[in-house]
Amino acid sequence: MRFAPAAVALSLLVAVTASVGYTAERAPNPAAMQLEKQGTAQLAAGKVQEAIDSFEAALAVDPSYAALYVRLGEAARQQGLQGKAIHYYREALAREPANPSAIAGEGEAMLEKGAVDKARRNLAQLQSLCGSNCAQAKELAAAIERGPRGTVLTAEAVTPTTAVTQK
Repeated sequence: MRFAPAAVALSLLVAVTASVGYTAERAPNPAAMQLEKQGTAQLAAGKVQEAIDSFEAALAVDPSYAALYVRLGEAARQQGLQGKAIHYYREALAREPANPSAIAGEGEAMLEKGAVDKARRNLAQLQSLCGSNCAQAKELAAAIERGPRGTVLTAEAVTPTTAVTQK
């Protein structure tokens, strides 16, 4: 009985400190946000590698900023690297599981790889998250309606021709 007040005080302290971590989301680092803006402008200008460099520099400043992984996924998709883009989108989803841009981007990258059923699963997840009227759901639905863009080549699909020439 004599430890009851101390136990109550200690449990109150633990409860208060545990709830502090869940009260508000942390704002991204301003330097990372500036680098993201710079990279987004470079990506829009078609300077994909420079944009990737800016996004990676921003990640060095703030590695928990999920929007940077979404931007890196967009850049990888522009380079035709859908597998790498899916990796980046999943990194964003690991940090923010309900990020509609990451879900839609992953769905579009899956569609570009030819995985239409997986893209439809992402669309269903997106529609349950934000409804059919959000911009990301509309874009992904339109992309699924158009179908996969082209075939993605694998290393096995490309066989070199072997020809021996003498000089």
